[in-house]
Amino acid sequence: MMKVQRLRVQLAFTLVELLVVIAIIGILAALLLTAIAHGKRRAQQVQCASNLHQLGLALVLYLAEDHCYPPYPGWIKALERQGLEISKPATNFLQEGVWKCPSAQFFLHSGSRGITPVYYGYNAFGVLRVGDITNALGLRGYTPSDHRAPIRESEVANPSDMMAIGDSFNGSQDFMRTPSSEMTGWGNTFSRHQGKANMLFCDGHVESSTLKFLFDDTSDAALSRWNRDHQPHREKLTQ
Repeated sequence: MMKVQRLRVQLAFTLVELLVVIAIIGILAALLLTAIAHGKRRAQQVQCASNLHQLGLALVLYLAEDHCYPPYPGWIKALERQGLEISKPATNFLQEGVWKCPSAQFFLHSGSRGITPVYYGYNAFGVLRVGDITNALGLRGYTPSDHRAPIRESEVANPSDMMAIGDSFNGSQDFMRTPSSEMTGWGNTFSRHQGKANMLFCDGHVESSTLKFLFDDTSDAALSRWNRDHQPHREKLTQ
């Protein structure tokens, strides 16, 4: 009888062993949750890029028909109706489908309640930080009437290296060059795509770039892709 009792004691877990097992399970669970979260963020980034790819097809179709870029500020409806060929868009179409980035979150202020955020912005002004309606370097069009004087297809010097549409980080329909340090209060700017942004170029292809390169870098390569003449216009940064 004593031998049986001693055998039972030897087969039991000690408290230390039990705590070690629990700790290992906790570590494995944490690693699993991290992998799942990373996979989810990656899937959301891919979905966002796919959205822009669809908008790129719409943009290419629009260019093929009109030989000019959609007018600003009506570019969204122009692509929805003519590019995506949806003649009667739903009232909330900006909150679904290709117009909604699945990972974006905006910190809208109390005065912004009731305003529908836009997930993708238009490169209307180019490298200019503040919109210049007279000398806009992007796709805005010419004053006094954008609808009658859009940017012609031939006016974009390098379509494969000029951004047309990109992630909107403040919920507006503008994709504008702003120092990344000023974007922290707009939403999940830096975690949205792990410190990157997705952009659609004028020729219809999609790229992903770091926020630092997009909004802080002042090299020719970083600045010229904002402007339709493919020049850096570094002198405009101080205006």
